[in-house]
Amino acid sequence: METNLSIRSIPVNIEQEMRQSYMDYAMSVIIGRALPDVRDGLKPVHRRVLYAMTDLGNDWNRPYKKSARIVGDVIGKYHPHGDAAVYDTLVRMAQDFSLRYPLIDGQGNFGSIDGDPAAAMRYTEIRMTRIAGELLADIEKETVDFIPNYDDTSREPVVLPAKLPNLLINGSSGIAVGMSTNIPPHNLGEVVDALLALLDNPHLNSADLMQYIPGPDFPTGAFIYGTTGVREAYETGKGIVQMRARTSVETDKRSGRNSIIVHEIPFQVNKARLLERIAELVNEKRIEGIADLRDESDREGLRVAIELKREATPTVVLNQLYKLTPLQESFGVILLAIVDSRPRLLNLKEVLVFFLAHRREVVRRRTVFDLGKAQERLHILEGLKIALDNLDAILHLIRHGQNPASVRQGLMAQFALSETQAQAILDMRLQRLTQLEQGKILAEHSTTMALIAHLQAVLANPQEVDAIIKEELLDLRSRFADGRRTQILSATADLSDEDLIAEEDMVVTVSHAGYIKRNPTSLYRSQRRGGKGVVGATTREEDFVEHLFVSSTHSFLLFFTTIGRVYWVKVHELPQGGRTAKGKAIVNLLPLREGEEISAVLPVREFQEGYFVVFATRKGLVKKTEIMAYANPRHDGIIALSLEEDDEVIGVRLTDGSQDLLLSTKKGQAIRFSEQEVRPTGRVAYGVKGITLEEGDAVVSLEMLSKGATLLTVSSGGYGKRSEVEEYRVQSRGGKGIITMRTTDKTGEVIGVRQVTDEDHLMLVTDSGRIIRLRMVELRVIGRNTQGVRLLNVGPEERVVSLALLAEKEDEIAAEESLVTPTEEDL
Repeated sequence: METNLSIRSIPVNIEQEMRQSYMDYAMSVIIGRALPDVRDGLKPVHRRVLYAMTDLGNDWNRPYKKSARIVGDVIGKYHPHGDAAVYDTLVRMAQDFSLRYPLIDGQGNFGSIDGDPAAAMRYTEIRMTRIAGELLADIEKETVDFIPNYDDTSREPVVLPAKLPNLLINGSSGIAVGMSTNIPPHNLGEVVDALLALLDNPHLNSADLMQYIPGPDFPTGAFIYGTTGVREAYETGKGIVQMRARTSVETDKRSGRNSIIVHEIPFQVNKARLLERIAELVNEKRIEGIADLRDESDREGLRVAIELKREATPTVVLNQLYKLTPLQESFGVILLAIVDSRPRLLNLKEVLVFFLAHRREVVRRRTVFDLGKAQERLHILEGLKIALDNLDAILHLIRHGQNPASVRQGLMAQFALSETQAQAILDMRLQRLTQLEQGKILAEHSTTMALIAHLQAVLANPQEVDAIIKEELLDLRSRFADGRRTQILSATADLSDEDLIAEEDMVVTVSHAGYIKRNPTSLYRSQRRGGKGVVGATTREEDFVEHLFVSSTHSFLLFFTTIGRVYWVKVHELPQGGRTAKGKAIVNLLPLREGEEISAVLPVREFQEGYFVVFATRKGLVKKTEIMAYANPRHDGIIALSLEEDDEVIGVRLTDGSQDLLLSTKKGQAIRFSEQEVRPTGRVAYGVKGITLEEGDAVVSLEMLSKGATLLTVSSGGYGKRSEVEEYRVQSRGGKGIITMRTTDKTGEVIGVRQVTDEDHLMLVTDSGRIIRLRMVELRVIGRNTQGVRLLNVGPEERVVSLALLAEKEDEIAAEESLVTPTEEDL
């Protein structure tokens, strides 16, 4: 017993055996199951299904047959696997939402885009489509190699002749061992055009071929966003294509509500799961604004209605759906196929080149087959021609022959005929001896001679082979080409935060104490205007609006600081609260450094050429830089300009490059000059001299001047005055300027100069926390070289430290904000 076992057993190294066995398994999966052949674009199971159908005569112009019959033949003759796997393959080949050009014409329930399963194979019936017939055309002419089937009882083709480039027009996907393929479908007409172009000019590269094949063409239509991924896939074999549903917005005439209508969805998206995902997001309140969701698809096509709430913005809801649902999907292209029995990653040109090489081989083998048949026929026709020329002698030989064998031998000996020719003469019917039939034989002989000459010319000249391929491709295009379903857009499908947020105007307020917030303008329109009066008992508990402006939620706010840095914040990123909400401290919103304070805030809707940012520093320097230098936001901010160690930014303005600027100092000097005298410099450059300062003086304000306005000058002693802008003549940059206010011990130093109109309102703040609100219309215009009038009575140790200016409408909002004491709940 032990001896028998030792004879039957072979000791092996288990590591080597596992490695070899796994490699054999992997190659079996790669070659025999998961990856398509580059020539016909089919995996073995698809090829076997089609060959079994043609073997049963289940062609496009023949009656339907039960699917179970086809499945039985496939697993019985060619595919030794489960019937369910074969039937699933067959079903997919019949689905017009899975294949761009279905290969099976199904009758019955073959599933749906909702993921519904097909009916059992005993109920459904199938036959090949016309396009599938073109994949099998000429297979009977020995155009492809055949191999034994799995049990050596039959033979099956290694590859199909494939007149059509099926790998591209229908695509393929599969997961092998250690690799996978994912080839999108394409438009037949475009692929044929590319093949014709490549035949005319073999030097075209993949980028050139994109003139003919701009991108995939999915059976479900929809959009492709961006060409970068497509180009990368065609040039390298790998790339990501962004797909997006085709939608529209409809408005109900009676209710006035908007609805988003989905007409086409991305390839391989399950519509039922898509609807479930949308409903899930609505229930979780991750998408706001959807009131109802309905599937209105019917025989006419796909239609999903997403009814919106009245206040919802369709574009924003749609962008949220793109981001969170399969209404936008990516298709990872992997052009991997079997080439010469090995997996290979291909680019677009290589796929087409290998297909043309296959077609050249098929045409050559078909020509050889036809030539052989023609030569066989010519051989027989030459024998019949000899018979017609010697009719009486042959009839005499036949009449006096003992049996067919002796007559055949006699014919061969007397007229130098081959056995095949002699047998053909014996098989010929007597009616063919008539004059008419004799003429037909001679005409066929002449035609066959010409056919042989043509076939020999084709084999001798590769250009003739290409001409045949061209003719066949043109015929296929005329019969099967259709319009492109998937539209390719140059824009990318990347969604920014703004795409997910409704664009609306917001009132942005920055308080004197450094708190910022935003609220919709509609909030203030609905509020009754509050009263005016003295506000604020202590600076710790009370605050007021110092800066207020209306800006879009999609706009940037640029925060310029005293140390010459700039930070970006989107308006929609600001905290939103009611009128009574305090807002958020700017120091908690921006990564400010120690001792760094905000000196100016500029709202910018979009960064455009032709606009400039102008800076003024405490030491009298000015600098102008193009706004585009600040168009690349960074979370931790960047240098806005370079400053000397003891200098700081006191003002920033956005200009169009043609304004007059006014610098004012604390000792009452001011200089007006054209900003064109300030040459634009780089972002990190230092400024140039704007005004020459006396010892101990400093610049306190920067203004852009407008015709017809007046200039308000305010001092720390509570004095102020309005003077006409025209009283400030234009000077050259860098001078000492002229007097804007006569300062004395009583008036104190100038704390600020603002350009004002009668509609503006002024707020003054003292170092003791007192705040006063004044209407500019109540302050008359006086001369420039004066000390002004008293605006506020200050105590012996009290000084005015800041001023804020608001337009009339802004003042109404500021009044509502300031006259309400926030509660803990509002905060």
